Amino acid sequence: MDNRCHCSTNSDRLSNPILYNILSQMDCSKPSQDNFNYTSVPHRCNCEVRRTVCLKRPSEICKEASAVLVKTLHFMKNLPAFNQLPQNDQFALLKNCWAPLFILGLAQERVDFDVTDIPADSMLKKILLNRQERTETEWEQPTMAGVSKLKSCLRKFWSLDLSPKEYAYLKGTTIFNPDVPELKAALFVEGLQQEAQHALSEVVQLLHPGHQERFARILLTASMLQSITPSLITELFFRPVIGQANLLELLVDMLFCR
Repeated sequence: MDNRCHCSTNSDRLSNPILYNILSQMDCSKPSQDNFNYTSVPHRCNCEVRRTVCLKRPSEICKEASAVLVKTLHFMKNLPAFNQLPQNDQFALLKNCWAPLFILGLAQERVDFDVTDIPADSMLKKILLNRQERTETEWEQPTMAGVSKLKSCLRKFWSLDLSPKEYAYLKGTTIFNPDVPELKAALFVEGLQQEAQHALSEVVQLLHPGHQERFARILLTASMLQSITPSLITELFFRPVIGQANLLELLVDMLFCR
């Protein structure tokens, strides 16, 4: 991943104003006013969100994440309604929902984690190792922006303090998504989602009478799940464990191995 700053339209000049000033003075006998400005005014951008990061305690957190993933697949596998669907529909729903379900699992198990910066390789190291630029097929490291979004989502769920039943029915509404493309039993899936939402609403009213806004808050918080990419989850929690393997293929094997 290219960690250089791309926030400015004049990135070639502003990414290293000191170097630009020296080179400009070599070309001109007198330093220009522009050179003075580049040197005296610090370049500011939002590159904090572009920092590549990794888990600070990977052996511990990856183990906890793997346990959450196993519980997630076990939950899906033991839903009678899910098993009644055509296998192609099951695969489509799995591909769409495994990451949001996993995040709900992280929230329910209260799995917290910290990340640390991945140091960029020096140019000398790249030359000595004869490293080539990354290709599109290589794995991209998680960014601080993505991790911050994930941690914000987890904090919102923790503030709601959902009960096990609330989590269960919310997972049901997440799994049975009729908007997933090419579902053969889309109407059946839509009915299942409506049943899960109705059950969630009843549980919320039973456990929190007088808090009419709680059901809406839960659904609003759940809408954040789709903004967190499966690739972030894969690279952050599972790439250190599975290496070059395809995580989705492993999930399919685990779910459909009867």
